[in-house]
Amino acid sequence: MKRSILVVEDSATMRSLIASTLEDMGDYDITEASNGFEALKILPGRSFDLIITDINMPDINGLELVNFVKKHPTYKDTPLIIVTTEKAEEDRKKGMALGADDYITKPFSPDALQNAARRLLKEE
Repeated sequence: MKRSILVVEDSATMRSLIASTLEDMGDYDITEASNGFEALKILPGRSFDLIITDINMPDINGLELVNFVKKHPTYKDTPLIIVTTEKAEEDRKKGMALGADDYITKPFSPDALQNAARRLLKEE
């Protein structure tokens, strides 16, 4: 069965870059959401093997999304990567404390994202 990944990012260019980086890893079902609100509308109808989210987004930001996902019984075990421009250690600690499994800062190398995704999808 195809593994599925949800990419939540408000920048269409960055969302496309993340999706193509993941597609280079193999045959994945990539679903894209342009903000946290859209992600919350998508989640109830699907299950995902990995969620990747930005922090700075309109409506519901990435930290609020991480908090929701990790407290929800259906999604709490879904691995989650934050990909963000927020480079401060305080931001990283906050994201990890909310339950993110990895924290990658932009700009990132394709290898960094692919390695994190493979590790969390247990495909190392």
